[in-house]
Amino acid sequence: MSEIGRDAGLTFHPGSDKQIWKEKFNIGNVSIFDPTLCELMYKWFCDEGGKVLDPFAGGSVRGIVANYLGYKYTGIDIRQEQIDSNVEQARKILPGNEPLWIVGDSNEVLDSIDEKFDMVFSCPPYANLEKYSDLPGDISNMDYPEFMKAYRSIVKKSCNKLKEGCMAVFVVGEVRGKDGNYLGFVPDTVQAFKDAGMHYYNEAVLLNSCGTAMFRVGNCMRTRKLVKTHQNVLVFKK
Repeated sequence: MSEIGRDAGLTFHPGSDKQIWKEKFNIGNVSIFDPTLCELMYKWFCDEGGKVLDPFAGGSVRGIVANYLGYKYTGIDIRQEQIDSNVEQARKILPGNEPLWIVGDSNEVLDSIDEKFDMVFSCPPYANLEKYSDLPGDISNMDYPEFMKAYRSIVKKSCNKLKEGCMAVFVVGEVRGKDGNYLGFVPDTVQAFKDAGMHYYNEAVLLNSCGTAMFRVGNCMRTRKLVKTHQNVLVFKK
C-alpha cells in the first residue's frame, strides 16, 4: 500500500497487520488505537527520523510506534494517570527510547513549547461521546460550542508548531447530539484546520471491525440511523 503515494485517496482495513503489531508489543486483544495506521501515517507523511506532536495523547500506541520506527514523539494529555500508564508501557517495550509525554492542558502546554515539529498526528475526543475526566481543561466534558472553541484553539496552536510544508493528520469520527442528529464534527475539524492556515490535502477512510454491526443494526434502523463502521483520516498540509 505504501506505493499508492502521498497524493492518493485511500480506503483500507489493516487486518492482520494490526495483529502483528499487537504481538510485537505483547498488547493482547484489548481495544487500542490502530498501530498499523500509525505506521502508515508516519512513513507516508513524516520525514524519516522526524519529530511528531500529538496534542491529544490519550494512549501509548502513537508514541510507542513512532519511537520504535525511529521518530521522536511528544504527546500531551491532561490526565496524570493516563501519562503514567503510557510511560510504564513504553519502559517495558522501548527501554531507553521512551516517547516524551507531558501532563497538562494542551491549550496551556503548547504555549510553552518552542520547538518545531515535522508532523502533527492525533485522535481527539469525539466531542462528549466519551467523558475522560472531570478536570476543568478536559474538553470531553464540555458542551459542543465550548468544546469547539477549545478544540479550535488547540488545533491552531499545534499547527503553529508545525514546519512549513509538513503534514497534520487527525483521526476523527462523526458523533450525534442529544437530539439524535449529527453534530458535524468531521467538517468542523476540516474548517478548524483551514482557519489555522492549513490546506486540506488528503482524506482516507479507516474501516473498523464490522463484527458487531449486525447486532447493532436492529436498534439503529428503528430510528433510521445507519450503523457506523468507519472513521475519517484527515490530512492537512502547511
